[in-house]
Amino acid sequence: MPDKKIFILLPDGVGLRNFAFSNFYEIGLEKNFDITYWNNTPFDLTGLGFNEIKINNAKSNPLTDSYKNARKHIELNLNIKKEKDHVYDTYRFPFSYKNIKIALKSYIARFLISLYNSEKGLSKVREKIKNGEKKTDFYKDSLKTLEIERPDFIFCTNQRPVLAIAPILAAKELKIPTGTFIFSWDNLPKATMVVETDYYFVWSEHMKSELLKYYSYINENQIFVVGTPQFEGHFDKNSIIDKVEFFNKYKLDLSKKYICYSGDDITTCPDDAQYLADVADALRKINEENTNSLGIIFRRCPVDFSNRYDKVLERNKDLIVSIDPNWKKIGEEWNTVLPTKDDVSLLANTIYHTEMVVNLGSSMVFDYICFKKPCAFINYDVTNRIDKNWSVSKIYNYIHFRSMPDKKSVIWLNSADEIVDKIKSGLEQNDEIVQNAQKWFEIINQHSPEKASNRIWQAIESIADNLV
Repeated sequence: MPDKKIFILLPDGVGLRNFAFSNFYEIGLEKNFDITYWNNTPFDLTGLGFNEIKINNAKSNPLTDSYKNARKHIELNLNIKKEKDHVYDTYRFPFSYKNIKIALKSYIARFLISLYNSEKGLSKVREKIKNGEKKTDFYKDSLKTLEIERPDFIFCTNQRPVLAIAPILAAKELKIPTGTFIFSWDNLPKATMVVETDYYFVWSEHMKSELLKYYSYINENQIFVVGTPQFEGHFDKNSIIDKVEFFNKYKLDLSKKYICYSGDDITTCPDDAQYLADVADALRKINEENTNSLGIIFRRCPVDFSNRYDKVLERNKDLIVSIDPNWKKIGEEWNTVLPTKDDVSLLANTIYHTEMVVNLGSSMVFDYICFKKPCAFINYDVTNRIDKNWSVSKIYNYIHFRSMPDKKSVIWLNSADEIVDKIKSGLEQNDEIVQNAQKWFEIINQHSPEKASNRIWQAIESIADNLV
């Protein structure tokens, strides 16, 4: 039987880490798949030895952004109506009017929301998006590519980008089966679905139940529970370098133990610099008791290029060492900041050579539990908030935190005054926290986590062989 030809659609750089910088490609080759990356990123995958077809000049229909925004708001409105839960309001972004083009898109979206704000209206919006994309040159170019290449299956690495719609519609026109991966653990309650495919690849049974709950047009037999390749790099023992080499490379003090402060983006946490300062102040107090025993590795959010931490870092340069993520900035938007393969091992080594992580509610809790290490979540508002409308309570009210099986899955830093004692206990007595975090990880991500890529290929194999 000839090798099955699989297209891996990269509509943006978000999927690179999971599907180009993991073992995903190699595992597919071992299973005798003929793999081509349909690549809409600026990253050259031929340098990694991959087959690729570059997507050039991809443009969506001028109305698609407005329809996409309308779809999101209508879905959130319907979820509020069904569940009587206004948490869905917190997933909205304010409409922007910063220039004529953006303002026009916002006015159109608001009009569409008022016109189609019902289940029937939502169905019409979904069809309008498809019909609009079928009129684009990008759709026609996608058809031509697929008519020439004739893949057996198209796997989209991310369900969110509008630039994934035309290639998927072209595949459906040619009766080529399609699937999409749900990118992140928090995506489905946020109404981020843009792509509609024949099959869906989810992290867990928990995510599967969310998918069925939010999207009634999806059937259970269309869903594969596979996990995510996001954490696979943590189980590659060959990527870990010894302590002396790591400490020397980043000018760390071999006599100290380090905790990691993992930064958030400026929207998620506008006061992040102050939280870093609070943690630094706490560690100074601990060091006064224990002869300078602790330091901080600061890993900023990969898409945060602001100078907001500069004063804190300068004031604490004897305590904090900044090890920036190894990402490349290609454009101005957040999704044009692309990971590199080197950052996978950098993150694994940062975790391996630190004792715990502190941050505000990110999935780093799961990165650290891969190494059986605890996470502390910041859980208080600073006195002088930069954005008076922002609060940590908004973050932890998000639906994805309701999956936490026990509040003692993380260390809660409920005030700046608590940090000293909480960090000390987290370093000394963390068994209960680690055990509960592991249970949470098993809810969020199918286990074993190191076998996610293999499960994805098994699912693709069953689709390609018409076994489902």
